[in-house]
Amino acid sequence: MTDASLTNADNSITYDAIVVGAGVIGPCVATGLARKGKKVLIVERDWAMPDRIVGELMQPGGVRALESLGMVQAINNIDAYPVTGYTVFFNGEKVDIPYPYKADVGPVEKLKDLVKDGNDKVIDDDLIRVKDYENGERERGVAFVHGKFLNNLRAITAKEKNVTRLQGNVIEILKNATNEVVGAKVDIEGRGKVNFKGHLTFICDGIFSHFRTELNPNHVPTVGSSFVGMSLFNAKVPAPMHGHVILGSKHMPILVYQISPQETRILCAYNSPKLPGDIKSWMINNVQPFIPETLRPSFDDALQQGKFRSMPNSYLPARKNDVTGLCLIGDSLNMRHPLTGGGMTVGLNDVVLLIKKIGDLDFSDRETVLDELLDYHFERKSYDTVINVLSIALYSLFAADNKNLKDLQRGCFKYFQRGGDCVKLPVGFLSGVLPRPLLLTRVFFAVAFYTIYLKFEERGFMGFPVALLEGIMILITAIKVFTPFLFGEFIG
Repeated sequence: MTDASLTNADNSITYDAIVVGAGVIGPCVATGLARKGKKVLIVERDWAMPDRIVGELMQPGGVRALESLGMVQAINNIDAYPVTGYTVFFNGEKVDIPYPYKADVGPVEKLKDLVKDGNDKVIDDDLIRVKDYENGERERGVAFVHGKFLNNLRAITAKEKNVTRLQGNVIEILKNATNEVVGAKVDIEGRGKVNFKGHLTFICDGIFSHFRTELNPNHVPTVGSSFVGMSLFNAKVPAPMHGHVILGSKHMPILVYQISPQETRILCAYNSPKLPGDIKSWMINNVQPFIPETLRPSFDDALQQGKFRSMPNSYLPARKNDVTGLCLIGDSLNMRHPLTGGGMTVGLNDVVLLIKKIGDLDFSDRETVLDELLDYHFERKSYDTVINVLSIALYSLFAADNKNLKDLQRGCFKYFQRGGDCVKLPVGFLSGVLPRPLLLTRVFFAVAFYTIYLKFEERGFMGFPVALLEGIMILITAIKVFTPFLFGEFIG
């Protein structure tokens, strides 16, 4: 039975903002705007806690964005697990990659009207410690059960007096005679189809968005691969409080990260949007032999249980929000490969920038709002380009399907092993705290040239002509992998 308070939203008024979707991004948009004095209606199909395997690891850049929004305590009291960096395995070798020092990143920006009464700081619970997150030397991420985190975000939103929550299915984005968006039609249990008016409608309905094509009919994602996931229980992870990336020349990437004291998530890449017909056999033949020894007992138990989950890996470059009265944000606007766990970081940083750009505007002045949304599109590129391009480039390398890519894969791991800036800069990009696309370009091609150097070293003097030819092919491959996505992100 639906709570009556979730179905009685007033449709006789014009809201400043209508937010479609209460995933990770929707509640943050609604809360930020409400704290800026806007009257907000947020619509969600089902306010019950969801059970999903996406959005379970948040990079430090995402945690910092929650601090800017005054919503970071959403990671508290849900058995969320601290993340202090990554461990990368490659053909049996490994290298630890800790997150950046706070001194190298700078202070978190506190948004006016949103940050108050200490809501920009975590509180102590069983696993999250103030001394680590607030006073520690290094940045920290966090991993959690997605539904529990989402419930906390929604609870924060529900406390805002300027927010009205509505449970219903949005079936249409309403437009006027000049094709400007003026609200949404919602199918509500017990009330039927009801029109709600709003000066600005935010589409935050996630990966499988029904309304992203309202921005442009061609605004649709491409799906090139998948992840097959399982829950491991009471697993002995090789590096506690680290995300694990297991790579090798004979298998696809495998991700492992702990999401609670008892549960660890494993995601196994499959290089097709269509999953294998017999997932269990595929896991036995193509994943199990490459699982680190300490993980094998929990992995084998999960394999016998056979409770597999899957998710498509989509790519969607952002488009300008150039439809009056409409704003797409989050995965409805922009997606990247989930290998690097950057989705929530991009979305939450988008919310921070959005609130800064339009939070103090009068939304009834639709022309001014539209101008600011166009500026917002270009200002977000500095960080979203880094995270998006990095995810695609690393997946291309780590899921290598030809010799040149496999050489780059090996070169990338050897580059990490050098330490110093060869780790410091890549983890800055990965963690979402180094939004410098040109520096990313420099580092990526430094990896390519280091790979070429390794080839010359391997071939020796007598093999110089072969190494030269191999080096040219490696460089061409690097250009083909990296530059189209960098170009697409910059001009998209």
